[in-house]
Amino acid sequence: MESTGGLREHKGGLREGGRPGAQGGWPEPRGGLRERKKEATRRALHEAAMRLSVEHGLDEVTVEAIADAAGVSRRTFSNYFGGKEEALLYGGEQRMRALLEEFATRPDDETSWTALRATWRLVHERFGDLDPQWAAQVRLARNHPSVLARQLAHYAEFERALTELIAARDGLPSAGLRHRVMAGAFMTALRVASVTWTEEPSTRSLAEVVEEALAEVAREYR
Repeated sequence: MESTGGLREHKGGLREGGRPGAQGGWPEPRGGLRERKKEATRRALHEAAMRLSVEHGLDEVTVEAIADAAGVSRRTFSNYFGGKEEALLYGGEQRMRALLEEFATRPDDETSWTALRATWRLVHERFGDLDPQWAAQVRLARNHPSVLARQLAHYAEFERALTELIAARDGLPSAGLRHRVMAGAFMTALRVASVTWTEEPSTRSLAEVVEEALAEVAREYR
């Protein structure tokens, strides 16, 4: 395989010259030193998987190449991820987990929809520098059924978790139809906005497109 140097700058790609361990744009990892080191390794493997897949195409990228680019062994890769698709989607999953964590801390006097929109803005502030990686991930998922299937499964998992959190805000032990519809509308808005952002030939930011999508469904939940 040819050299895996930095990528050229282009919409939806990764920033030029970024090393897999540079971790630019990622929020500060939590926990003790051991956990921070583990998180740094996960991020390095994810960024290596992203960069190599954009440069060479996912089908041409091996787990060995990803591990080598991240400066770890094949065995170490297997300790963190079950395959290259899992490594590829790690960044997006972290965004969704951060969204769930942040939503659970929103003030009780906010409506659930207001809390969801505020949560999105806060999470985007933390991860916004990684928008080019997000766009690249969306494109790769669209073009590779194995990645898309895994991504949709994760979306469904996060939607179920979000549904339960919305119900909990209403003081209910289990979710009803309203909670499921709200969570589904929110997750669908994020997904459609992400795809639209990667397809439209404009210079709008991901945040602008997401805000427009959320506004389209907002009136029912104000």
